[in-house]
Amino acid sequence: MIEPQPILILMADDDEDDILLTEKALKKGKLLNSLHSVRDGEELIDYLLHRGEYTDTSTSPRPGIILLDLNMPKKDGREALR
Repeated sequence: MIEPQPILILMADDDEDDILLTEKALKKGKLLNSLHSVRDGEELIDYLLHRGEYTDTSTSPRPGIILLDLNMPKKDGREALR
């Protein structure tokens, strides 16, 4: 039987405290998922399209879940979602 692999959670949020709280909640819940964060909508799009610093798919794998803050600088969550 194949063991299911934990999925990557990508969090787009400009608030460091929100990111830390999410990391703590994942650890407390004993989830094996890894969490990667980006700081704004433009960085989110770069990550998803493997542009700029995210061209290496081994260090920037496709996320299984995206946690999206709607109010971010540069490109907000609504724009990124479109």
